[in-house]
Formats: sequence, structure tokens, C-alpha cells
Amino acid sequence: MDSRILTAAHSGLTENIGNTPLLPISGLEGVAEGVTVLGKAEWFNPGGSVKDRAAWGMIRAAEASGALRPPGASATASRAPAPTILDATSGNTGIALAWIGASRGYRVRLCVPANAGAGRTRLLAALGAEVTLTEPLDGTDGAIREARRIAAAEPGRYLYLDQYSNPANWRAHYEGTAEEIWAGTEGRVTHFVAGIGTSGTLVGTSRRLRERARSRPDSGLEVVAVQPDSPYHALEGLKHLPTALTPAIYDATAHDRLIEVASDDAIAMVKRQARRGLMLGWSSGAALVAAERVARELDHGVVVCVLPDGAERYLDEPLWKDS
Repeated sequence: MDSRILTAAHSGLTENIGNTPLLPISGLEGVAEGVTVLGKAEWFNPGGSVKDRAAWGMIRAAEASGALRPPGASATASRAPAPTILDATSGNTGIALAWIGASRGYRVRLCVPANAGAGRTRLLAALGAEVTLTEPLDGTDGAIREARRIAAAEPGRYLYLDQYSNPANWRAHYEGTAEEIWAGTEGRVTHFVAGIGTSGTLVGTSRRLRERARSRPDSGLEVVAVQPDSPYHALEGLKHLPTALTPAIYDATAHDRLIEVASDDAIAMVKRQARRGLMLGWSSGAALVAAERVARELDHGVVVCVLPDGAERYLDEPLWKDS
């Protein structure tokens, strides 16, 4: 097959990012009949998580600015090799950057905490990414510091996307996730629930949903943020803001209130939903715990929570023991 056709076919994978389903969630306790809880099932993205949206948004913005040359760009436009994409990640953003980078012909280097899981690092290696493992006890903050060090040491070699500071992160959700939720609920969403990691999902989606809600006088909207209840938690991808580096794109006005969720409660929710056929990751379990708490307070309403990923990447973890 012609190499140009192969390039076009692989690049077309990104066209399948977004338009994930809103799933009705059953098996919640204490929720009135007039309340609907919907989960935005982000594992339907090609890379298996919500982070495909942000990764593609950041790469697309870098291409638009000229920092990256997209496939098919004239070879005479620049004789210098394209820089290597660099970022820090606990897993899902790295996987998204790795598969998108591979599909578009970019080199990718990722700083990842050493306790992120063997399955994830194997997947990153399979996608061709260079992985730099960082101190596990330092979590994603340690990975961020290492990525910053690498970028500063060789500024011409790397394009540091910095998902925690990059406005293209939240804009991907402003332009995509929010519009999908508004359309999928026909504007009836009353409560939006999302976890805080980079905060891109929360900030971008809530900003656009609030704008949409203001266009309809009868449409109220409450935004609820979710974080672990302790710095020592098992909820991969979420940050305990009081003890972590605050993402530059985080906006405290993006949410009306904050719900803290214990790891044990999130894990219990994941296992409960698994028995009903819905396989969730730990951060999805935390979002659903918060959504259940919100729904219990209501007589009627439509609660939408973002479910960042499914269970597949976590099945080798000991937390599934005795499930």
C-alpha cells in the first residue's frame, strides 16, 4: 500500500475521538424515581479514556501554531527534525499522546511514576513511546518536575505540551465534551460531576455548559468537582488539591462545590457496578460515588458524570482481590 495512504488512514484514527455515549446508571442507592443519572463513557474513545480529547487538542494546537508539522507538510517547510513530544502523566494522557503520536509520525517521551503499573508501561512501549520512570512516592508531581527538567535542559529537542498548564486541554472539553452532554440531554442536564486531575475536563466542560444554561432561563446547572479525601489514595488520575501542585488551568470558580471521596468508597462502587455489567476504572468509581450523593438530594433532575475510563487497565491490581 502507498505510504501516503497509510499515513492518511492512521491519522484518521483521531476522527473517532469524542461522541462517546451517555449511559443510564442503575443500581444507585436512595435515588428518587424522578432523578436520572447518566455516565459519559469515555473508554469508547480510541485510546480508551477521556484523555484522548485533551491529547488530541494539544497536538492539534501545536500543529496549528507550527510547533509540530502535521503529516503531509512540505518537506521544504523546515529541514529541522520535528521535536519530540514530551509530557508528564500517570498513564492515560501518556497512552493518548503515544497512540496519536504514533499515528501521525511523532516521537513521544513520557515521564511516568514508577508505580503507574506494568501494563501501562508495556502499552506505552508497544506504541513506541520512550518512558522515563520517576520516583513512585512523588506521584505525578514528581513526573511533572522531571519533565520540566528535561525540557529546560534541551529546549530545542522537546516540545513540552504540559497538560497541566496547556489551555488546549480544557478547550477540547469546552468544544467537545460539553456540547455532546448538552445535545445528549437535550439541554436538560441539571448537575455536572467531574473529577479533578489536570482539571481540564471539569473546567472546559463546565464553562461551556454554564454558557449553554444561561441561554435557557428555565435551565439551572450545578457543577460538582470530585477529589480524593486524602493525599494517600488509590484513585489513579485524580489529585488531592490541598497537597498537590495545583494545575495552572484549574479554575476554582468552575465548580459550585467540591465532594471528597474515599478510595474504599470508589472501589466499592466499581465492584458494585461490575456485578451489573458496567466495568469502570477507579476514578470513574469516585465520580459515580459523588453523582450518587448529589442524586440523593434531588426529587427530580438529570445528573451527568464523566467516567474517565473503564476497568481493563486496572484488572491486574490487587484492589480487585476478593471482588
